[in-house]
Amino acid sequence: MMYLQHLWLYVLLVTGIILVPGMDMLFVLANALTGGARAGLAATAGIMLGGVCHTLIGFAAVAVLSRMIPVVASAMLAAGSLYMMWIGITLMRSRITVDGVGAARPKPALRIAAQGLFTCLVNPKAWMFVLSVFPQFMKPQFGPLVPQAAAMGAITVLVQGLVYGGMAIGAVQARRALVHNTAATVRVGQAAGALLAAIAAVTLFQAVASPF
Repeated sequence: MMYLQHLWLYVLLVTGIILVPGMDMLFVLANALTGGARAGLAATAGIMLGGVCHTLIGFAAVAVLSRMIPVVASAMLAAGSLYMMWIGITLMRSRITVDGVGAARPKPALRIAAQGLFTCLVNPKAWMFVLSVFPQFMKPQFGPLVPQAAAMGAITVLVQGLVYGGMAIGAVQARRALVHNTAATVRVGQAAGALLAAIAAVTLFQAVASPF
């Protein structure tokens, strides 16, 4: 697979995962609905900074894997693939929806951004996603790991900005779409799960068939 095709696959995957309603999305919506687009964009900025932190950890994990004995690295890659497959299957079987968002007092933008960063960093699913997915997409055969990590990080942050920032600007409409169109929300989650499981299956095969 060519690197650009590989990267586009990551774009599809991370977009699907970010579109699945969760802690980050609800935090943005809650702030946008109570404090307007400005508060929602501040929350988005904090979450995007969290995405940068996730990228650094993902890069460190892959850098460690690439220096391990091939058998150990392949075993860890296989374990990560199995975990990612489990997440995908769980999403495929789930019916994720968004309920009502409670009101809150308006807060300073910097404070909202800091809370967004904290929300992103304490989200265990986000960490497990990064630790499971980055080793699948950062490969030594594609060249130095630093540019690869930078590309994946930029994609992650850009998608976060587009999705969450768009929701912050059109908060009321976005909330109505997520709350009332439950069937579409469920399908997004299930589609993301199917893509995640498929990629995990391919990576698991590669890990078993050849060393890291």
